[in-house]
Amino acid sequence: MSDTKAELNLDRSVGDFSYPEHHAFDAGYGLTPDTINYIADVKGEPDWIREFRLKALDVFLSKPLPTHWATKDLETLEFEKIRYYLAHGQRPTRSWEEVPEDMKQTFERLGIPEQERKFLAGVEAQFDSEAVYSNIQKAIGEQGVIFTGSTEALIKYPEIFRKWFGKVIPTGDNKFSALNSAVFSGGSFIYVPPGVKVKHPLQAYFRINAENFGQFERTLIIADEGSELMYMEGCTAPKFETATLHSAVVELVALKGAKIQYVTVQNWSSNVFNLVTKRGVAHEDAEIKWIDCNIGSRLTMKYPGVVLKGRKARGEVISIALASNGQHQDTGAKMIHAADETTSNIVSKSISAGTGRATYRGQVHIPKHLKGCKNNTECDALLINPDSRTDTYPAVTVRGTGNATQHEASVSQISAEQIFYMQQRGLTEGQAMSLSVNGFVNDLVRQFPMEYSVELKRLIDLEMEGSVG
Repeated sequence: MSDTKAELNLDRSVGDFSYPEHHAFDAGYGLTPDTINYIADVKGEPDWIREFRLKALDVFLSKPLPTHWATKDLETLEFEKIRYYLAHGQRPTRSWEEVPEDMKQTFERLGIPEQERKFLAGVEAQFDSEAVYSNIQKAIGEQGVIFTGSTEALIKYPEIFRKWFGKVIPTGDNKFSALNSAVFSGGSFIYVPPGVKVKHPLQAYFRINAENFGQFERTLIIADEGSELMYMEGCTAPKFETATLHSAVVELVALKGAKIQYVTVQNWSSNVFNLVTKRGVAHEDAEIKWIDCNIGSRLTMKYPGVVLKGRKARGEVISIALASNGQHQDTGAKMIHAADETTSNIVSKSISAGTGRATYRGQVHIPKHLKGCKNNTECDALLINPDSRTDTYPAVTVRGTGNATQHEASVSQISAEQIFYMQQRGLTEGQAMSLSVNGFVNDLVRQFPMEYSVELKRLIDLEMEGSVG
């Protein structure tokens, strides 16, 4: 067990460090066409990307902030006081020895080299705006798998990249997808050829080191017919007094019979606004599964979705959210059935501690012309303290006949009797609280890869230490 625990350290304090900034490229504060042109020039992008960015900027500026969600929190964002591009200037290196020393210290503290040696098929590490370390094991490369940064992919693999880029999540989907489309930098691009089953996980880290910074990675994963892969991402940031913005876009494409499993553990510090758009398209007999854990941040708004485009396509979202003092986890899932005999499953568990607030926001849509579609939605919330809050906003629309859906929701509170019982057997109050919370999420944690599930339980222990009393 100790070897497994060493593979990924999610202790909040592990991410709470930063190094002095020495950026070769800095777009400055604020967002104007000059900012966009600066980014495009620095990255040496083709004209179609520059035009894409400038159009996206117009869309972003024209769209208001969402008015029916966490508006008060979002209103504190000052877009003119954010830096949208910071980079050291180097292309992603292919060997660990080539990484600049300050960045190497960052990722060594996060355990990336160790993880790659032990079990990973590939690693992509992003520091502020750009990837600084990219590697893929020889055996995976020989199978024809492409795993690189988005910046590199749009130049080296335009015939694949351009075909799917922005097709799953259009620029105008929401204000923050438009923002990402205007200033995106970094992120992962993966293409798995037909029939290739990647046996080991591909993984990426996204690290925010700078203050008053926005990180806008863009990830595109394409699993060709009959292929399979698991992708895991971890995110972390040091603690700053000022607001930091993370606004990513993730697009998944699972072609006929393909399977994609996308695992996220985000352990942000409490100053981060985490506003992410994630969606996949599952073609005939394909499967997309999101496994998602959100801890930390000031505000998280994230609703992974699957468009079930082909017959017998399957979509699943398994999520855990933990909101502590001053935090709001506004998370959920979207399942859009667009073909017969499609199946979706949503299982969401949230924990609210202290003054934390957890919100489930879901959407399931089955049109009337479809037959044989099934959906299951489960939303369970646990309240730790009297001031904790939880809300559930499910929107399930089923038209016509011949389809089946079910929805279950529960809210519970850790009982004083249960805590007292465990204390009588030698546990401290914090240990008893942690044991109860881990029991609440245990059935979901078991679906996380082992190197994450062990650390999730440990991180819950740390969070619960400060929640009692």
